[in-house]
Amino acid sequence: MRALVIGATGATGRELVKQLLADARFTEVVAFVRRPYFEEQPKLIECIVDFENLAASADYIYGDVAFSCLGTTLKDAGSKAAQWHVDHDYQLEFAQWCQTKEVRHFLLLSAVGVDPNSNFFYNKMKGVLEMEVRALHFDQLTIVQPGLILRPNSDRVGEVLAGKMLLFFNKIGLFKQYAPTSTAKLASIFVRESKVKGRGERVIKTKDYTS
Repeated sequence: MRALVIGATGATGRELVKQLLADARFTEVVAFVRRPYFEEQPKLIECIVDFENLAASADYIYGDVAFSCLGTTLKDAGSKAAQWHVDHDYQLEFAQWCQTKEVRHFLLLSAVGVDPNSNFFYNKMKGVLEMEVRALHFDQLTIVQPGLILRPNSDRVGEVLAGKMLLFFNKIGLFKQYAPTSTAKLASIFVRESKVKGRGERVIKTKDYTS
């Protein structure tokens, strides 16, 4: 299989590319990156892309399965408008190109609790993206909704503290829907789900994932 990945240099994306390259089922892995990042590997194709001009890289957008893991934080983006542009606009355009190029299976990294009508910016942004990707009618669409993502060696103090608090509350049966998920587990869910044959939509909540 030929796999396409955006967000390949993020914490989840890096782990996903690693696992895809280690899996014999995948013969080519195309990582769309803003600048050179990965070491050369036989199955890896690194496509340097300008997300403001994704059409320039359209010749690389073909394959069996596509993973959309792109995202930023409000702090790194600098404003809500800038975060929306990355987390929503870039991913939606990539999905549109994948549909145009007849990529059969599209897998989207979202979040638990998203809602296009939410009063919370992040939940609304992710909810609108889910809704608009659904409207593209891929043959097969998988949406993965983790709670808190645990990044290895994270330097985000709030994230580390939130992870510890959630683990404590989870032990006493609270906030199970936000149960932390490591990037390694999240990537393994994506890889396994990409091999599931079927049609239509499947929503995966990582707290419920058992297969």
